[in-house]
Amino acid sequence: MAMEHHIQRLIHQSLALGLIENEDQIYVRNRIMARLGLDAFTLDTESDHLNKVGVAAKDLDAFTMDAKPDLNEKTDPLEALIQEACEQGMIGNADDEKDILAGEIMDCFIPRPSEVNRVFFERYRHDPKEATDYFYQLSQNSRYIKLKEIRKNINYKVSTVYGALDITINLSKPEKDPKAISKAKATKSPGYPKCLLCVENEGFLGRIGHPARSQHRTVRVQLAGECWHFQYSPYVYYNEHCILLSETHRPMKIDAMTFRRLLDFVRQFPHYFLGSNADLPIVGGSILAHDHYQGGNYTFAMAKAEADYHFRLKAFPHVAAAIVRWPMPVIRLQGEDAEALAACADFILEQWKTYNDPSVDILAFTDETPHNTITPIARIRKGRYELDLVLRNNRTSAEHPLGIFHPHEDVHHIKKENIGLIEVMGLAVLPARLKEELEHVENYLLDRPNDIKDYHVPWANHMKEIYRDRLTETSVREIVRHEVGMKFLRVLEDAAVFKRDEKGKAALKRFIREQLKGEVEA
Repeated sequence: MAMEHHIQRLIHQSLALGLIENEDQIYVRNRIMARLGLDAFTLDTESDHLNKVGVAAKDLDAFTMDAKPDLNEKTDPLEALIQEACEQGMIGNADDEKDILAGEIMDCFIPRPSEVNRVFFERYRHDPKEATDYFYQLSQNSRYIKLKEIRKNINYKVSTVYGALDITINLSKPEKDPKAISKAKATKSPGYPKCLLCVENEGFLGRIGHPARSQHRTVRVQLAGECWHFQYSPYVYYNEHCILLSETHRPMKIDAMTFRRLLDFVRQFPHYFLGSNADLPIVGGSILAHDHYQGGNYTFAMAKAEADYHFRLKAFPHVAAAIVRWPMPVIRLQGEDAEALAACADFILEQWKTYNDPSVDILAFTDETPHNTITPIARIRKGRYELDLVLRNNRTSAEHPLGIFHPHEDVHHIKKENIGLIEVMGLAVLPARLKEELEHVENYLLDRPNDIKDYHVPWANHMKEIYRDRLTETSVREIVRHEVGMKFLRVLEDAAVFKRDEKGKAALKRFIREQLKGEVEA
């Protein structure tokens, strides 16, 4: 009876969320029964009553809402159903197995990709935002977006001279089960899908070591004459964090077509930005094997940053160009003609790819290995196209083996990972270890018992010195959070190929004048 009870609760929840209609209940119940191997179903009295009278969304434990649980139960119906399946030996207790079953069950509640695309573009014809609102809500209600896990993240802002930086301690992605890792390594992968970003993941069951995607849906979007697949990130880092996937499995590449695609997307969805990780190791994202972009409905600190100064490029008279007041060097292009903007961006990219300035450690090549590339971000501002080009270089040295323009060793205790698109724009995605480690730092600052890591001690002693008259039970957390933000600012400064000091500013203007043949405004 417990399993039937949880199934019916999940059906009630899905009715309230609009995933299914009343006429779908029996069909959905039978599909779930088939997956669980149930050959009979008995409604309990309370479930049967709800089935007859209907139930409002506000009365359900809908995971997208802060509402009272239905049937006076605090457990989420899907979680309760998965746990019951574990206890009855239908699946193992590994997280991957639970996710696979959860995906299969939720797939019973949502339309096929063709129907999702049909509804999306019906709404798009009325308003692009209405279309993305529909798809974003569906991605949440189907549990593809892991809202419960995302809520575990620690998020806050830190004020700096460059605006308010976003800080996230990422607790949403669970640690891999060692047994699952061993099992995945022992099992030869069939190579399908080729990677986690391949479009073949849509509806894919999943396996140990490869995430479940049964309820995954994508929207087909045309970008500069190519079909791309639009989806939302399962672990959204900001509002409506979306991903655009190339239909073809091909490596990341920044070129003229990149700029055209980014601008074409924001033309179609002017309430979103879209950007790309760089296409080289160290300065690129975590998955360089599959061409993809990331966007969303969020304004980062970098987008709010004003211009330091403007410059003109004679070959592109209808494109306004400026250097942004930001810790990393950002060239901002603006104009009404998307093709002119893309051509200008391609010109800058080609000039940057071969540029050398040993006085600031910029070398374009080591033998035939390239080092210079760009992280681009597109948006529409006040009816005009805008394209930010962040100059990047991935060269290493004996002093900085992880990257000359990479977080340096003295900030590794906070952030050691690559600085990709999201960080470049001003959002620090910090490792989960910091949740517990920073609590010990707080205790250390208050002279309470602690287990502070050795690599945090110099930083903590520095804070003790500068905040010695302000460290209290009520202030210590805010102080530590502020100083974490200052460390992230240092990370961005380390990643800057042209520093914000006089030497770096002069070198950047030299690049504009000599390489781009630009005229810097006084």
